[in-house]
Amino acid sequence: MLFNSEQFLLFFPTVLILFFIFPKKLQWFWLLIVSYYFYMSWNPSYAILIFISTVITYLSGIGIGQVNESNEHQFIKDRKKKLYVATSFILNLGILFFFKYYNFFNQSFVEISQILGFEVQSNAFNILLPVGISFYTFQALSYTMDVYRSKIKPEKHFGVYALFVSFFPQLVAGPIERSVNLLPQFKQKKTFDYERVKSGLLLMLWGFFQKVVIADRLAVLVNTVYNEPHSYEGSQLILATVFFSFQIFCDFSGYSDIAIGASRVLGFDLMKNFDRPYFSKSIREFWRRWHISLSTWFRDYLYFPLGGNRLGQFKVYRNIMIVFLVSGLWHGANWTFVIWGGLHGVYLVLEEVLKPLKEKINTRFDFKTTGFSFKLTLVLFNFILVAFAWIFFRSNSIQDSFYIVQNLFVNNFSKIVGKELFTLGLDEYDFKVAIASLIILLSVHLVQRKTSLTKWVAEQWLPIRWGLYIGLILTILIFGFYGQNEKAQFIYFQF
Repeated sequence: MLFNSEQFLLFFPTVLILFFIFPKKLQWFWLLIVSYYFYMSWNPSYAILIFISTVITYLSGIGIGQVNESNEHQFIKDRKKKLYVATSFILNLGILFFFKYYNFFNQSFVEISQILGFEVQSNAFNILLPVGISFYTFQALSYTMDVYRSKIKPEKHFGVYALFVSFFPQLVAGPIERSVNLLPQFKQKKTFDYERVKSGLLLMLWGFFQKVVIADRLAVLVNTVYNEPHSYEGSQLILATVFFSFQIFCDFSGYSDIAIGASRVLGFDLMKNFDRPYFSKSIREFWRRWHISLSTWFRDYLYFPLGGNRLGQFKVYRNIMIVFLVSGLWHGANWTFVIWGGLHGVYLVLEEVLKPLKEKINTRFDFKTTGFSFKLTLVLFNFILVAFAWIFFRSNSIQDSFYIVQNLFVNNFSKIVGKELFTLGLDEYDFKVAIASLIILLSVHLVQRKTSLTKWVAEQWLPIRWGLYIGLILTILIFGFYGQNEKAQFIYFQF
């Protein structure tokens, strides 16, 4: 069930009304039922996998808790707890590997063998990738680690824990929540709060604006060019890449805002997942602002266990590269994603290596690093680096990505001037709407430098506030890009 579907427009109000009618002891049960219904609306068999993952991590938490309460020697207790953690990770990652990566590694093995002169038969399976499997797997595994690290006590109520893994607003594309934040909220009585509902609905509207007005419209031009890249070059490829940079942001940030807003309406607080990432002045800052729930997950559960920045500079660089290569692979079973992750790893390593040199240059030439022009230059340069990496993320194959990179700077500016611009999938009207909506997006981001969107709107005079509400609704209804089924799916559902 998509957020931007008629089905959800009936589903969510029904869930909301009955949720506040039910007594506290039934609220969690109602949410669990509708969460599984929400997930099974794609494919009923998906429920089997999420249930298995839930059982495995639930039992691992119970096991770790029992070991902690035992009177055994600490050495024995540590070994048993590590065994529970290892079992949880092996089983969950094994399921994830089979459904998401088996065919990828099998095909890669066959191709490498052929290059080396060996004939190997492919043993691929016709497997349907379950929606959001990477998201709920990582959320469940973080619970196992949090119990192991004594950040939270094992949850003994299986139903409440099952709800933590399957909570429908953030089930299929995050934010990837931590047990210490979300689990305790399911045990609290939730009552109707007008201010929370108003704030949550506004955030949902803003998410819908990003998705159906901006992302789905930009997707037309992006898909036209990237699905047939050899038919285009130069300025056409640059325009499609810039549009994809905003498409993927608005698509994913839009989903996150709808998820966070829907949860807020129900009385739950989810973590912030995006914070104006294209205003970042460095790649490190970008990853503090982009997909925050995933970047902090890798920091806490991979980078720090690898040693973080405590083991010398070389190992810091090694750890950064490992994290970003794994992050790339997490996004998809294709070498294009691995290259994308590797590029960001290289960016970060170079930032660290060149940091002393940058400081010397700034001091030597007395650059006003606090000035607007200096900051704007850094923001633009950083955006170019990020957009360049998106080429590999969006390309359908490595061959396509290499063609795009090789032909990126062909001088054909005339191809995006005049009527030729509107041969890329968007007519003149939709192109103008796309540019206008991007200006609105960046304007809102400028406002968010000082305060949140919901808080800023709440501070406005009543007529202006309601004018904004009505204007946003009408904008979505009038300018939303509808009727394109292949573009309605959220990009991150495939991960």
